[in-house]
Amino acid sequence: MPRLAIMSSATHSASQPDDAVIAATRHWLERAVIGLNLCPFAKSVYVKEQVRYVVSAVTEAPDVMDELERELRLLAAADPAQTDTTLLILPHAVADFLDFNDLLYFAERLLASLGLAGTLQIASFHPQYQFAGTEPDDIENYTNRAPYPILHLLREDSIARAAAAFPDAADIYERNQAVMRRLGHAGWQRWMAGRDEPGSEPGSEPGKA
Repeated sequence: MPRLAIMSSATHSASQPDDAVIAATRHWLERAVIGLNLCPFAKSVYVKEQVRYVVSAVTEAPDVMDELERELRLLAAADPAQTDTTLLILPHAVADFLDFNDLLYFAERLLASLGLAGTLQIASFHPQYQFAGTEPDDIENYTNRAPYPILHLLREDSIARAAAAFPDAADIYERNQAVMRRLGHAGWQRWMAGRDEPGSEPGSEPGKA
């Protein structure tokens, strides 16, 4: 079975703080991304332990770009059966969402300059994530809110295969917005804290199993 890649950007073994960052990220994946089915494609690579977690120690955006370049190159060269996707977690950088959003522009330019556009894709998550046209506290923003700023590196081939297996893939965004509206802020907090009722399904329609 492929081993789960857990590492720090430092040269020494992962410290306890890094372990805590990964644990919080895994909890978010299990409860929000997989538990609420926000991404139908996520469960397979998670269960198969094909997710690489990289906890970055950097604090400045230019250093983030250096780490991003390294991780893009590593993922492109890796065996998909071992590492299908990478989460570059940034607990000490781009805490402000506007700064993070600016970083994404340069991240896409980097992807293109490496000749990896069309091979890899970069998705983004942030504690303050805000979609255009929304207010900061609108519940719909929580579909992309994570414990830390995260750059999610994905393989285009894997996305295409997963989308082919889910005929309604084009409707994921709208479905996720509806799930969040049904859940509400209080329901989100209960769900993420694990205080939901046994057997409850927060993403389901009221009255449906």
